[in-house]
Amino acid sequence: MGTVSWSKCLSMTGEILVTIPRSKDIMAMRDSCKLKITSQDFWVVEERGFAIMGNRFICMTKKDNRDNHGSRSKRMGRSQRKMLAEEEFLHRQALSMALQQHQLSQRFDGSMSRRIGSTSSRRRNLSDPFSNGKQAPDFLENIKLKKFVLVHGEGFGAWCWYKTIALLEEAGLVPIAIDLTGSGIDLADTNSVSTLEEYSKPLISYLENLPEDEQVILVGHSTGGACVSYALEHFPQKISKAIFLCATMVSDGQRPFDVFAEELGSAERFMQESQFLIYGNGKDKPPTGFMFEKQQMKGLYFNQSPTKDVALAMVSMRPTPLGPIMEKLSLSPEKYGTGRRFFIQTLDDRALSPDVQEKLVRESPPERVFKIKGSDHCPFFSKPQSLHKILLEIVQIP
Repeated sequence: MGTVSWSKCLSMTGEILVTIPRSKDIMAMRDSCKLKITSQDFWVVEERGFAIMGNRFICMTKKDNRDNHGSRSKRMGRSQRKMLAEEEFLHRQALSMALQQHQLSQRFDGSMSRRIGSTSSRRRNLSDPFSNGKQAPDFLENIKLKKFVLVHGEGFGAWCWYKTIALLEEAGLVPIAIDLTGSGIDLADTNSVSTLEEYSKPLISYLENLPEDEQVILVGHSTGGACVSYALEHFPQKISKAIFLCATMVSDGQRPFDVFAEELGSAERFMQESQFLIYGNGKDKPPTGFMFEKQQMKGLYFNQSPTKDVALAMVSMRPTPLGPIMEKLSLSPEKYGTGRRFFIQTLDDRALSPDVQEKLVRESPPERVFKIKGSDHCPFFSKPQSLHKILLEIVQIP
């Protein structure tokens, strides 16, 4: 079997976690890989070095060919080299996140909260990608509140935040990415998740276990905004700020899906006509979830996102449980109403149009509104730096 050598993936302690050779015979990788692979897992190996296993991915970097690299770098301009360096940095962060998620999935029950971070605790020097010639400003070193809890939207998982995680950590902050029930690498069956309480359980468990005197900043994307609202109602004392990222910032008595119904005509019409519904309990029973087909997802969610991030999403997204987003939220002025809310609008969004986002802001005004130009529904892919800048601005607001 002909193979080429891949670089070894290292843990934070330098321990070799996995070594994967590339082979034309994909199934032969079962014999040469140190990770446990079941018959239901599948692998995709590309020239750039992506290996995808089920809903987990590993980003591998081939060893450099020194001769080719030397001659090629002479032909590259400065901007090309910078772009490749930034790309390589993000690949390393994606690798770190994937490996840590994989280790945690082997060690813990999938419903547990998990932190996903980079492999390095050092601060990057000025020549590193994404430093922009500056170290993290002093005020980020000294602020008391540093912890961000990132809550994904429908179909996504903690994996979607890998760029945001890397950037926040470089600014000296502490990002925590949560897999909601039945999402990401959480082992729960999506068809069994029928309430917002069940769907939000990993987030609620995390907040319950926080020390009494500790607060966090919540960031909810898309329908993850409903989970943030639910958490704000139940744990207002533990949430310093709640950030709704092109999210379902609903009012009392409103269903999260009602927000998207603005685009679709009505929730009832979607339930009657949608070919994307999943009937996990049989066709004679109400639908249990939904998942758009790939081309539909690309058009709705990723119209401005890099192709590599779209490819990652295509092999990582899972069905969304329908029950939680069809549930009316009960939000009180005494709890939810006292929370500090911020909204980030995405201006090239086809899933939640700017008009609908404006309506959400008018009907339930947050403390401040921010806008990202040129962003689709996934700014953590399409405009990660712009999103990062806004998050840093919000964390500084007294």
